[in-house]
Amino acid sequence: MPEAPDDGEQAKPAQPRRRQARGERRIAQLLEAAAGVFCRSGYTAASTNAIAREAGVSPGTLYQFFPNKEAIAVELGGQLMQRWRETHGAAFDALDPALPLDELLDSVLDPLIEFNCENPAFAVLMHGSEIPGRITEEHDAVHSALLERVEGILGEFLPDAGPAELKRTANMTFCVVKAGLELILAYEGDERDAYKAELKALVYRYLSPLFDETSRPGHTSIHTP
Repeated sequence: MPEAPDDGEQAKPAQPRRRQARGERRIAQLLEAAAGVFCRSGYTAASTNAIAREAGVSPGTLYQFFPNKEAIAVELGGQLMQRWRETHGAAFDALDPALPLDELLDSVLDPLIEFNCENPAFAVLMHGSEIPGRITEEHDAVHSALLERVEGILGEFLPDAGPAELKRTANMTFCVVKAGLELILAYEGDERDAYKAELKALVYRYLSPLFDETSRPGHTSIHTP
């Protein structure tokens, strides 16, 4: 009858899992460092040596996980893009069309503004120069899907508007929000909060004349003689 393996042999199957967990932690450490370097230096000026220094590891350690800067950017951009999709999805899925316009804008814009403030590297990787094509392609696809979603929402409130008008209104709204986000990210503290309020006010003033409140879902009209 064969002997039962000793404790050392029983522990061996867990070693690959421990190595894998260490590797995942190292990758997360490198990606966090890369996000900081990209934000400070921009993608083009960033280097693998700078990322390794930021992470507190040797360049050789970095190259065990990523062959070059582009691979780091693609991995980081992919993770941020997934979080961005989830943020947009949650914001629109929780949308209540019966809300007043100002509350409707709060429910959509607040999580999107918060995401961009918490992940400043996202803007660098999505809109910077010389960004790997794979990242920009994914961003363009999500951008198109988002615009379609906005057009659909606007269509609920503007039933008489044609496809061209809905597309134009969605594009204008999206571009205003995008420009406002750049200003918001350029400031901190009270000034950042002030720019958040300005962005919401600007979008509200653009959309409110287009909305017929009496035809909105869930609205009950009260007619007086």
